[in-house]
Amino acid sequence: MAQPAGGHPKQPALQQNEISLLSDVESSTSPQNNKGSGVLRERAQEALYAGTPRRIIGNDDAIFDHNNHKIKEDIIKMIIQYLQDEGYFASMMTIQDEANVRVNEHLRHRSQFKRIKTAIMDGEWSEMEKLIQKTPLKDHQHFLYNFYKQQYLELIEQMEYQKAFALLTKRLKPLEQMGSLHNEFKDLCYLLTCKCIHDAPSFKNWEGVAASREKLVEQFSSMLEIESNDLAVARQEMQQHRLLHLLKQAVRYQIEFSRYHPKVVPIVPTLLEDYSCFVLPNAHRTTFRGHRSNVKCVDFVGEEGSMLVSGSSDNTVRVWDVEDGRCLHVLGDGDTGGGHTSRIWDVTSSTSGDLVVSASGDATVKVWDIRGTTDAACLMTLSGHEGDVYSAKYHQSSNYVVTGGYDKTLRLWDVRTGTLLRTFSGHKSSVSRVIFNPLGNLVISGSKDSTIKFWDLVSGVCVKTYSSHLGEVTSVEMNKDGSLLLSGSKDNSNRLWDVRVARPIKRFKGHQNTSKNFVRAGFGPDESLIVGGSEDGLIYIWDATTGEVLQRLGSNSPDSHEDIAYRAIWNAHQSLLVSCSHDCTLKTWWYDEKHPFDQEDDF
Repeated sequence: MAQPAGGHPKQPALQQNEISLLSDVESSTSPQNNKGSGVLRERAQEALYAGTPRRIIGNDDAIFDHNNHKIKEDIIKMIIQYLQDEGYFASMMTIQDEANVRVNEHLRHRSQFKRIKTAIMDGEWSEMEKLIQKTPLKDHQHFLYNFYKQQYLELIEQMEYQKAFALLTKRLKPLEQMGSLHNEFKDLCYLLTCKCIHDAPSFKNWEGVAASREKLVEQFSSMLEIESNDLAVARQEMQQHRLLHLLKQAVRYQIEFSRYHPKVVPIVPTLLEDYSCFVLPNAHRTTFRGHRSNVKCVDFVGEEGSMLVSGSSDNTVRVWDVEDGRCLHVLGDGDTGGGHTSRIWDVTSSTSGDLVVSASGDATVKVWDIRGTTDAACLMTLSGHEGDVYSAKYHQSSNYVVTGGYDKTLRLWDVRTGTLLRTFSGHKSSVSRVIFNPLGNLVISGSKDSTIKFWDLVSGVCVKTYSSHLGEVTSVEMNKDGSLLLSGSKDNSNRLWDVRVARPIKRFKGHQNTSKNFVRAGFGPDESLIVGGSEDGLIYIWDATTGEVLQRLGSNSPDSHEDIAYRAIWNAHQSLLVSCSHDCTLKTWWYDEKHPFDQEDDF
């Protein structure tokens, strides 16, 4: 049974006038690195609990099929519109040509019309001539004649007779029959001998350069093949700045549907990742009970993380609802069969959250389908390791899984077919942890031989080795951009590595990690925090910049784990931290503004 902590009163969401301000999302530079634990505690106190994240939308794929031709076309339309609005006309036309989105042709024509109008009014004749060639006109030859005539008359007014004569012979003479008035071309020739344009009968009503340019713009508009009603339909087809409008909606959604809201309306610094309010967990939320033996591993299911998956020495894998703590599935229970016959060392899930993989001491890896609302099914069993499989990790594509274990090897599997694709050999002792880098082209492994190795996914070659640890490596994790690597080892320390220079830049201490257990650490909220388990049953949170211990969750609290805390994992979508322990339980941790932070002098 799940045991929720004392309920926290639900606070109101951002007021309507505050939310409306978010429609004017502006970019800003990222905040500078925080120095000192006090700064991070102050940031956390700016968070306001807004209640359980609402889950009324359901599966995104059920809303619309992103592979649908119409949806793809709409996305291209919005990109083209954005490029047009920002003045990237060449890029806009290139994308339109490559995507063959001809339904959007009117946007290009409207854009060209604006550019031609500007060119006419500014007298940019060379630019004008290039644009005319790309614009569909009802009577292209007739407009060309009027265009060259305007240019010719302006040269006459400026008394540049030599240039006017060249234009007359090369451009106007071939279009002589396009003149709208009788003997107009003869009058054009006559102007070469006149002192004033008004001396020629056909041009006695000449009103000057500005007025004649405006008339030329009107003529051009009337000759466009796109009718005015077509342009009206085009304007109705897509609202102005549609892409920006949707992006602003997305940011408002991220704020409104999150567990915490900022007390002050934020300025969003980037659209490359979801907005989340900074939270520093300081209190216990829920305890999950059901396993009959120690829980060695836990993970949030999928990117959204609305479920948890855990593995235990009771040989079962359990799937839990994050909010109410219900056990949704027991995978491999003895009554149903098809499960593991030894302890579960690690669990991982696909990006979509439909599939779960478990690694076991029975030398097998199992793939489970948890999409059903009743019993989950074991889709396949991957066999090949000799001895315990200590770690498993899904690839970002959800097509592959990498595993590592007691036999000192890593193995890459195609989970669509159950095929073993590659074996990585080189460690001198058991492989305790395996992950993929963010690009998905490297596998990173930590071993009991106290080394960390980087493997090329295609060739299987070890391209780099870190060997600065004094104890067995129990965990490795990477930040989102792949520039930092976090490792844990049995020398009571976690290390932060700068991957670009291949050296440790920070060491985190205070916890306990020396015995025959896999105590693991990971990145916390917005990667400014480090979170990890400890053999003393506490969850440690460090400042990634200073290395200081900010929080020891469970310290002097009846809600602490009663034995070794093996692992702590943060999920930004849920704004929750989860931990698993030797005491057979899982616990989630959150930020409670009524709960005090640990005092710095406690450390």
